[in-house]
Amino acid sequence: MTAGDRTGRGLWDRIAPAVWSLGVALLVVGPLLGPGYLLLRDAVSTPRSYPTDAALGLGDAAPRAVPQDGLLAAVSPLVDGGLVVKAILVAALWAAGWGSAVLARRLLRVSLGPQLVAATLALWNPYVAERLLQGHWSLLTGYAALPWTILAAHRIRYSVPPSTESAAGRGESARAWAALGSWLAVAGLTPTGALLAGVVAVIAVGRRRIAGALILSIAASAPWLVATALSGAGAEPSDPGGIAAFAARAEPGLGALGSLAGLGGIWNGDAVPGSRTTLFALAATLVLLAIVATGVRSVAAAGDPATRPVRRALLVLAAAAVALPALGATGWGLHIGEWLVTRVPGAGLLRDTQKYVALAMPAYTLCAAAGCRAVAGAIGKRVTDVDVLPLAATVFIVLPVITLPDLAWGVGGALRPVHYPPGWQHVAAAIDGPGDIAVLPAGMFRRFPYSGRVPVLDPAPRMLPRDVLQTGELPVRGRVVAGEGTRAREVEQALLRGGPPGELAARGIGWVLVERTTPGPLGDSANTLSHLESRYIDDDLALYRVPDPADTRAPGHAAHRSLALAAHLLWALLLLAGPLLRSIARRTKSAAPERESAP
Repeated sequence: MTAGDRTGRGLWDRIAPAVWSLGVALLVVGPLLGPGYLLLRDAVSTPRSYPTDAALGLGDAAPRAVPQDGLLAAVSPLVDGGLVVKAILVAALWAAGWGSAVLARRLLRVSLGPQLVAATLALWNPYVAERLLQGHWSLLTGYAALPWTILAAHRIRYSVPPSTESAAGRGESARAWAALGSWLAVAGLTPTGALLAGVVAVIAVGRRRIAGALILSIAASAPWLVATALSGAGAEPSDPGGIAAFAARAEPGLGALGSLAGLGGIWNGDAVPGSRTTLFALAATLVLLAIVATGVRSVAAAGDPATRPVRRALLVLAAAAVALPALGATGWGLHIGEWLVTRVPGAGLLRDTQKYVALAMPAYTLCAAAGCRAVAGAIGKRVTDVDVLPLAATVFIVLPVITLPDLAWGVGGALRPVHYPPGWQHVAAAIDGPGDIAVLPAGMFRRFPYSGRVPVLDPAPRMLPRDVLQTGELPVRGRVVAGEGTRAREVEQALLRGGPPGELAARGIGWVLVERTTPGPLGDSANTLSHLESRYIDDDLALYRVPDPADTRAPGHAAHRSLALAAHLLWALLLLAGPLLRSIARRTKSAAPERESAP
């Protein structure tokens, strides 16, 4: 093999994981790529979003969707919001696979076959399937950022010069820290993603640089931290009933521990692929754990000693990410969780414990890659005249796919675009005055004729230009978990008992929207609506105007919005810092020979 052949092969070995990961990502989300919008359980994409108080996290409810909603509000006037969400989801899945392949190459020095094994396992597992079915597209962005965050932190730990006295050293240090900040910001599209990436950054960056990683993690979390402090939602206790409702769920043939070890066990038994609803889940989990087990020893002990501490730390993190949510589903674990959410501000963020199983993914993919190489090496000692690594890699790739066949093509077709009726745009255009919006029927979830059979979050808060009041109450496992805040609940009760319009106006309501094609309680709201001016009506929607709504905003509302916007701007700058500094460095490097050769 010539030097050119080796160079070409090395280049292909680096490109192939990216191409492979993109192909697998497209296979997973395939149906969603057609025209239309993502509207599935918690996922809501709309043509246009608005920078309302709720989008900035300043509403009554806890800021669980910032800076996600703020980003869409900023971008959707320029690019269709549905297209933006699809692009982010595809990019996230692509990055998850590609990043896992690069992580295996950097930490284990494995060849192409094991890299593809790592990429496949990162994309083709129950965690990805269940979170897609639950509509957690932005959480998957945090999931995808984990391997890249580890790589950035590892670079700081081992590659950044200890002394930055020279200009080159300072530049290298700045680029490394900016890259870490960018990946933390990518993960920080949701609060949970920020926590996930912050944990792996602290683990991988080394003790001497933990302070810097923590500062960047806080900056990446600024939108929801600032919103929590300003809105006061974080100071309010969460419903302790949410701990049991959102606890990890045991799958058939598996306890909670086994389900979590298999990267499954989401609380919502309806957001699960069909193959995980039978005893086939037991077989699939055993296969996954067998794949991981083949590489644990290599990840823990073999390879470059410089990367061994990070690899061992990731193994410990994976064990904790499985064990702690399993303990949280036990009787005493539930009691501890209930105590936390009623006494510790912001602890409600931890109630869906299965989300944190994502922290096991980096170690699982490393073990799969190492196991593929180890198995091929063991067989190769007996079959010396055949390169068995490609065959071993093929088997390691095929096994996760055949044990979760319904992840393909939109998780069995569940992930498909919907088309909103034109009335939504007419309603948005008709809202031309002050006041927040109340919605009917009561509740946050809808079943529209165009949205399919499963309940979906009401798109009104992201579709309309004024704040839409929602109670935050969630029906989970036959119970209702209360939300934060009281104004939305008071408004909803006033409508259901047919209260006078003045009662709504006193609470800042200027509009009432009736979504006419979805089931739900209406109570005696017809009495209230009969006294209101109709502004728009069709077969799907009816909009009414409430006269003279009171301004219920706090005296410091404008200052609060400015601070929330500043926090979002900080997040955006952090997001862009890494690519910008890298681009500048490349331009400077390419321009240097020209300057040197100039007369």
